[in-house]
Amino acid sequence: MSYDDESKRTRLQWWLEDLSVDPATRVAGAILIILGSILGVVTGSLHITADVGDVLTGQLDDSGGLADVHGGVYLALVDNTTGGEAIEGVTVILYDEEFLEIDRDVTDSGGRFSIDDVPRRSATLVVDHPNNITERVLLIPGDHAQITVTLSEGDGENEIDMRGDSYLAESVLITSIIGALTLAAGLAGILGGIEAYNGKKHFRTQFLAYLGLWSQGLMFIGPLFILMGMGLTYLTRGQFGFVEA
Repeated sequence: MSYDDESKRTRLQWWLEDLSVDPATRVAGAILIILGSILGVVTGSLHITADVGDVLTGQLDDSGGLADVHGGVYLALVDNTTGGEAIEGVTVILYDEEFLEIDRDVTDSGGRFSIDDVPRRSATLVVDHPNNITERVLLIPGDHAQITVTLSEGDGENEIDMRGDSYLAESVLITSIIGALTLAAGLAGILGGIEAYNGKKHFRTQFLAYLGLWSQGLMFIGPLFILMGMGLTYLTRGQFGFVEA
């Protein structure tokens, strides 16, 4: 390089060149990649060990056996012109499998009701209102965020079984798969950080660190650390393969 070329180099260029040949820069990049990936491993572990209630609607409490039943009572539409209004003052009763009353509530001005802290076992929700067909809803408390009950004029009873509509198993499976993939991505990132620390293969380091980005540790904090580490390892790519044993 000629003297004129040397004189044209900026202070930043000199500083970056000094960093690129300093082993401490590569080690700092490795540490950042490992830290970001560890956050991803923690995130994946939380996904896998998440409470089933959190996976669904967040209605389960710390006891693991209680849930809330929320919903609304409305008039049925008639000829698409009348009906659909919320009904206030309707008594909603929840019974257990032995048809013993668990709890009850009365709908408010918006037709809403709430029965809290009931066992997560098969139950029957009964809505009986004068001049309307009695509605019986078979359900598992906590499986549904909202229970909508529609009342129609007439006599008799109408039974709806919602126990078979729960997507509990599917939700848990999906969350577990996401957690496992997140955990695997975090572990790949940790391996990438170790590879950067050893300074053997630059491409392998960047590839594993890229996989670590998908661990999304604490949303953006983990990926930010990994990106910073990847930048430092790219800057020091000339050191890879030349690290003394």
